[in-house]
Amino acid sequence: MARWQRYLFFGALWCVVAGYCALAILRSQRLRSRMRVEQLEIVIADSTAHGSLIGSEQVVQALAKQRISTLGEPIDSVDLVGIEQLIARNGFVERVDASVDDRGRLCIAIAQREPVLRLRLDSRDGYVTREGYLFATPPRSSRYVPVVTGSYRLPVPRDYTGSVAAWVEHALWLRDTTILGLERLKYPFMAAQRHHLLKVRRERYRRLDRHPLHWLGFETDEEYALRKEAFDRQQADSVRKYRYLARRSGEEVDRLSARQESLRREQKKLQKNYEDFVKLLTFVEQLETTDFWSEEVVQIIATTASSGALNIALVPRSGPFTIQFGRLEEVEEKFRKLDRFYERGLPHVGWERFREVDVRYSDRVVCR
Repeated sequence: MARWQRYLFFGALWCVVAGYCALAILRSQRLRSRMRVEQLEIVIADSTAHGSLIGSEQVVQALAKQRISTLGEPIDSVDLVGIEQLIARNGFVERVDASVDDRGRLCIAIAQREPVLRLRLDSRDGYVTREGYLFATPPRSSRYVPVVTGSYRLPVPRDYTGSVAAWVEHALWLRDTTILGLERLKYPFMAAQRHHLLKVRRERYRRLDRHPLHWLGFETDEEYALRKEAFDRQQADSVRKYRYLARRSGEEVDRLSARQESLRREQKKLQKNYEDFVKLLTFVEQLETTDFWSEEVVQIIATTASSGALNIALVPRSGPFTIQFGRLEEVEEKFRKLDRFYERGLPHVGWERFREVDVRYSDRVVCR
């Protein structure tokens, strides 16, 4: 077969294949345009025995409330992006994927976040994940995790949803930017203060000379005395004026410096507050490593002492007492003392005898 014949043969073959593919795609599109959604399947990942944050019924109700049509609709007209955006508005949803297959089945796959504790602080009711992601408690949700109450205040606004670390980092960056901006604002006032103080110095060293020909009688002593008196008044007025202007410039510098110091104190307070938040998350993770204490502790009471330190108390599932845990320091040693107390003390003295168990003291457990 000649070369031109081979080229003609393969060219015709490729044209036939391309035409077949085009016809297949057109036929598939025609069939798909006539198909309708016959089944709605909602798959929620991470639904465990500890409860779920969202259910299939809630998803169906949300779609109906927003008037997003599903069952009976042509599969090409289903708003998949709208469905994903609607469900993703909830902070407890980590990922959502909506798709329709050629059999008319609409599948909505939802991956929910995994909280490790529940916060009920400062009129807030929300969950926190292991990574420090904060979101509001969904309605009619059930998740069996420790509940944190008390006077402790989170480092984020009350209605915030998202990563606590990201918010704190942005807030610190804003304060750093403001501090630098205030430093730039101080430059003209500092320059003006130096200028006015230099003027004061020059005025104080300025002297009045006598008339060059005073010895010929061009200026009498009385005339010089009058001129000297006027010069002294003018000099004193100038010194007072420049001192006043220098003081005003200095006051502006001090005001800006005070604002900078206030922002630095806010930064330190915010960083300390965030460190306490991280300690609280770490403490809950330590609870999860022990099967007994992860089930025994049902509530954590977090308070801030007058010194600024974070103190916690534990409310156990068994027994009417409260465990005063104190600062989140030497956590393992405190739990060892509690283990010994639970094993050797409570079985002999009784669970109903005490109202408070204190493990804040070294090498002993104090009961009241």
